[in-house]
Amino acid sequence: MIPLAPQTVVLHGHELSYVDSGSGPVVLFIHGILGSQRQWSHLVDEVDDDHRVVVPDLFGHGDSAKPTGDYSLGSHAATLRDLLDHLGVERVTLVGHSLGGGIAMQFYYLFPERVDRLVLVASGGLGREVNLVLRSATLPGAEQVLGVIASGPVLERVEALGRGAQKVGWKPGADIGAIWRGFTSLGDRESRRAFLATTRAVIDIGGQSISAHDHLAGVTPPPTLIVWGSKDRMIPAWHALSAQRALPQCRVELFEGAGHFPHLDDPDRFAQVLRDFMAEA
Repeated sequence: MIPLAPQTVVLHGHELSYVDSGSGPVVLFIHGILGSQRQWSHLVDEVDDDHRVVVPDLFGHGDSAKPTGDYSLGSHAATLRDLLDHLGVERVTLVGHSLGGGIAMQFYYLFPERVDRLVLVASGGLGREVNLVLRSATLPGAEQVLGVIASGPVLERVEALGRGAQKVGWKPGADIGAIWRGFTSLGDRESRRAFLATTRAVIDIGGQSISAHDHLAGVTPPPTLIVWGSKDRMIPAWHALSAQRALPQCRVELFEGAGHFPHLDDPDRFAQVLRDFMAEA
């Protein structure tokens, strides 16, 4: 796998980190909450032989700036539009995971003329249900609690426990690894503030507060692929069926045994499914 070589651009007065690799039709990958461009790194080498692949860190994540401000779906979508303008890209296939799926749908709703295809991976915005951990981030005092549990001593102790468990045979899955890497990124106040602002823009204590179903009936969707893990504990897999009822022409791929990160659980299958979909649609 070729290491990512991120670049930066200043948008709205803040630095945005992104990878731009390959040539051909453009695929834009959008990560989820606590994610980064690194979650797509294995796919860059799989796709950029005949596609141009653009992989940003959203504001508030990864190596991009973490300003105080608007972390709504519309704001993220507008930032991605501005990134594409900077790169001289007119049309894209959007691939969005979790929060990134919600951003992808919002992008299409706002800028439909710029989207060739839509790929939603364990996407937010398709139902109210979401894991209690994310809902708890909307409670008063969450920032203070997060500051304690994301502190160095606590993270070191948990990491030590994990190493001990691995010595006796425990093997962390893709979900544990991805969530842990995201959680360890919350060591500074700016990252925690951005995480809470992002979460609270789309989730309340009752669940997801933004629904794509409010808009789906009013638009003609592009060719759409929905990918989900059958054992997703963050957002239930049956949301894929709900989306299929709203978008009867969409294609649904269920990864049996995978969790919230099917593109990490079975990256080879995901790459093949994605390439097949882009070739056929």
